[in-house]
Amino acid sequence: MALWSAEIDRLRPAVRAEGRAMVEAMSPAFSAVFPGGTAQAYDAEALDNLRRQLSAAGEDQAVDRYIEGPHGPVRLRTFVPVRPARAVLLNIHGGGFIMGSPEMNDGLNAFLSRTLDLAVVSVDYRLAPEHRYPAGHDDCETAASWLIDHAGAEFGTTRLLIHGESAGANLAAATLLRLRRRGTVGRFAAAVLEFGVYDLSGTPSTQEETDHDVLSATVLRGMMDLAHPELSPTQRRDPDLSPLHADLTGLPPVLFGVGTADHLVDDTLFLERRWDVANRNTTLLVYPDAPHGGTGLPSVLPHWQPALLAFLDSHLAGTETAGDGEPRF
Repeated sequence: MALWSAEIDRLRPAVRAEGRAMVEAMSPAFSAVFPGGTAQAYDAEALDNLRRQLSAAGEDQAVDRYIEGPHGPVRLRTFVPVRPARAVLLNIHGGGFIMGSPEMNDGLNAFLSRTLDLAVVSVDYRLAPEHRYPAGHDDCETAASWLIDHAGAEFGTTRLLIHGESAGANLAAATLLRLRRRGTVGRFAAAVLEFGVYDLSGTPSTQEETDHDVLSATVLRGMMDLAHPELSPTQRRDPDLSPLHADLTGLPPVLFGVGTADHLVDDTLFLERRWDVANRNTTLLVYPDAPHGGTGLPSVLPHWQPALLAFLDSHLAGTETAGDGEPRF
């Protein structure tokens, strides 16, 4: 079975050129955080610089609000459409569990809000190494649970969606698994998981020492070690940390996207197969030669963006749910 069409295959020269430019522009900043190649020798100043860059002011129409979590207030960055919201999309940003902010996704979140009449809520979860696991996971679960309880009153709709990228895709999948244990995962109609890390002990592609990805194998190992220094590879396979090792039954339809030059390509390919075997409800888009974050490349975006919009739109019709998770007709 072909993983991509002839149309996408024709994009490869442009994708390679754009990918090289992306790697040349971004890799030095990531590599600077781990100059010695290990988390034990990470450069705290370089990490702080990257965090500031990724937290730059975004869209003016975003509104920050705070909800109470089990460990203190959790910031939610929200976009509300002009017309009545058709659904609420919970967005979880990436950053290797050690960097990133909701502002990173302001452009996309504002676009989705305008185009599909979505209320978009992006959670500012706590980051390692200052806040160890399960801090970030707890914050994402708090945001999802708050939406389950309050989306109708706050945004005028009980239909929920979830979207995560990179480490955020891991957290989105982990959040769905936690909600399943609570019996409320059915409140989420669909998920979008882009270029995620789903096995923190490392899939084969994460071990390959290549120079064609923004995140090198060394940087990936450094991120995982900095976020979870006390955990052995076996402990990192805990399903709450590594959704690839979870029972995936009973989870909503999902759109996966990844590039073949991404060191995390195996994570997506492996999780998509297991998710589809469990639920028969996945859509997989693979972009040859695209690096980590490649769905945003100029040559890839005209294909990925319509597919993303069509997938989300297809899950905005139908019955909503009452507060107890039962259908509302």
